[in-house]
Amino acid sequence: MIELVTTSGLFALDGGEWEVTNNIWLIGNDSEVAVIDAAHDHAPIVEAINGRHVRAIICTHGHNDHINAALALSDATDAPVHLHPDDLMLWHQVYPNAKPDRLLSHGKTFRFGGTKLVVLHTPGHSPGCCCLHAPGAGKDGTDVVFSGDTLFCGGPGATGRSHSDFNAIITSIRTRLLCLPPHTVVHTGHGESTTIGAEAPHLEEWIQRGH
Repeated sequence: MIELVTTSGLFALDGGEWEVTNNIWLIGNDSEVAVIDAAHDHAPIVEAINGRHVRAIICTHGHNDHINAALALSDATDAPVHLHPDDLMLWHQVYPNAKPDRLLSHGKTFRFGGTKLVVLHTPGHSPGCCCLHAPGAGKDGTDVVFSGDTLFCGGPGATGRSHSDFNAIITSIRTRLLCLPPHTVVHTGHGESTTIGAEAPHLEEWIQRGH
């Protein structure tokens, strides 16, 4: 099963601050789950977990609005926090005296609650951005990918700030995401979900817009 929790707070980078609402995704079954991103406030996430065993807290990237509840959630659930090492510099802006428990790498596979999650390293929005592919985890056995801030309904995640790269995010989307089955549901880090099939035809538009 896949469950959505939303929280709101500030995204801070390069001296600016923006109000944002984040999607936190729980995936698993009635006894155990993984949490994808831990944003702003751990309390509603703990409430949604509802006593289940948390196998992992997986951060899609290191921007503060995706990790700023990670340690509090880890303390509350005794679950390890996972992050790609290329985003450690962002992590340390939030947690200068702590490290994530585990490091993500492309192709790493998690198995829990009858679900498989495969890490896809998708740099661009940040160097350590990752998506998580869950084959067959959706309704009617469709594939699901949790895209963090790499791909949204309507295009790629933001670039143009520090540690981001437009060409890299386009390459990541083309080579890691658009090759997934068209029916794959894309559960994003902010906003509405979409599908690979709905987004794929617009790749060239995004490239022209970005340039």
